[in-house]
Amino acid sequence: MIRERSQAVMRSKWFLPLFCVALGVAALVAAWLGGQPGAGWISLAIMAGFGLFLLLAGRSETIRGLRGDGRDERFAQIDLRATAVAGLALITTLIVAWLVEIAQGHSGSPYDWLGAVGGLAYLLAVAFFRWRG
Repeated sequence: MIRERSQAVMRSKWFLPLFCVALGVAALVAAWLGGQPGAGWISLAIMAGFGLFLLLAGRSETIRGLRGDGRDERFAQIDLRATAVAGLALITTLIVAWLVEIAQGHSGSPYDWLGAVGGLAYLLAVAFFRWRG
């Protein structure tokens, strides 16, 4: 029952726009605490604007798939492949940034531990999905 309810919430057309606003508020608070309230307000405006765009552009199949209220098996496969490409781009960027830091005589931080977290997460996911069948 809890799983069905959480899936229903995630498939609501309101979830992603509200998540964007919440992330914008978190950025505002973090920037404010860091002494840059102007940057925080800009972040909130960008995230709230993107959330509003997602909410109002609901006629598009792509937007509905991103929001979750138009998701089907086909879009789930598209999302899975897009997530894999984004992960590959991020890991490649981390490796290149780490190599550049090392070549400049620096420690490689924070790219070293970010890469380690990504690699460990990948290995654990492979083991889990192999065990699960």
